[in-house]
Amino acid sequence: MIKKPLPAQVFRKLSVLYEDMQTQYVNHAQVLGLTCDQCADNCCTSYFQHHTRVEWAYLWEGLSELPDQTRNKFTQRARDYVRLAGEALAEGRRPAIMCPLNDEGRCGMYAHRLMICRLHGVPNRLRFPSGKVVDFPGCYRSQALCANRIVFPVLDRTAMYARLMELEMQFVGPRRVRTLPRVDLTLAEMIVQGPPQPHASGD
Repeated sequence: MIKKPLPAQVFRKLSVLYEDMQTQYVNHAQVLGLTCDQCADNCCTSYFQHHTRVEWAYLWEGLSELPDQTRNKFTQRARDYVRLAGEALAEGRRPAIMCPLNDEGRCGMYAHRLMICRLHGVPNRLRFPSGKVVDFPGCYRSQALCANRIVFPVLDRTAMYARLMELEMQFVGPRRVRTLPRVDLTLAEMIVQGPPQPHASGD
């Protein structure tokens, strides 16, 4: 019988994947000339929804390592975020609220931030098995830098996304990936709801 990886083993692989994302992001940003220095906008107010339990669990792995006071502060901010976002959506507005983990302009969980937070800034592309291709323009600065260029670097995150989905299957079990409800949660909702269901066994 083949033993499934334990969560700690999956988290180590996810950490390596995150490092690869960081490397590719930096390389593309440098070629593009993109920097966050003195930016008038803040990507941490973007309304992102995340879709994997393994990232959700890894986020909570980091939260559990924080002092109680810090974790409680982030949790209260997350509750406020969920309330304000719900009000905005009910009014037909896309929420633009500061991420609950943003501490005086810096991410309070930088090492555990999720894939979308890591790759959003630069133009990036995702290819689906069906052949469909979706392009994401990146932040407003990257869009301005690309506006007058015929050719500009686009980060293809397909392989990284495939690695993430492989880790998702290892974390929850391949059968349960197909049967569990889809994750469509903001980071704040992931904090408020607590950790996802523990690592499955016996799949």
